[in-house]
Amino acid sequence: MRHIQMIVVLLLSAVTVVYGQEKRGTRASSAVLPLYRLPPLERAILCTKYHEGWHGEKKHWPYVGWGHRVLPGERFTSGITKSQGDSILRADLMKLCRLFRRFGRDSTLLSCLAYQVGPYRLLGSKDQPKSKLIQKLEAGDRDIYEEYISFRCYKGRIIPSIEKRRKVEYMLLFEE
Repeated sequence: MRHIQMIVVLLLSAVTVVYGQEKRGTRASSAVLPLYRLPPLERAILCTKYHEGWHGEKKHWPYVGWGHRVLPGERFTSGITKSQGDSILRADLMKLCRLFRRFGRDSTLLSCLAYQVGPYRLLGSKDQPKSKLIQKLEAGDRDIYEEYISFRCYKGRIIPSIEKRRKVEYMLLFEE
């Protein structure tokens, strides 16, 4: 738990500088903007940027910007600017928020997760059942911590960095 708190503090300090520069066009003032005062979508964007990192080289293809996977028909290149990457990330997260809007205040948390694992791993499809996370939310049960953290595996193994990321996202985006 101490590691998670340290990550949140690091995220808070790093993000407030970036957020301050974006909003003012200059260096951030000495006053620190608490991360929790930001709207949930802004917190999700900053958290995603922090964890994804910048995909601006050809070695990251087909991922560009802050983790956007280039889809057939899109004409993005690996040489996009950070402001273009920011716009793409915002558009992707807003599209996912609309997809999950029926879950109300949990839509941002679900959008952040779906950005990484895909919406159909959560919502299900003809080949895959709904996730337990979605089933609990549809039943009106918001005790979803364990189900949310369960999306921490890659190729069947628990990845500690993904687990930390899920815990940070949950702390930043879950609203009581």
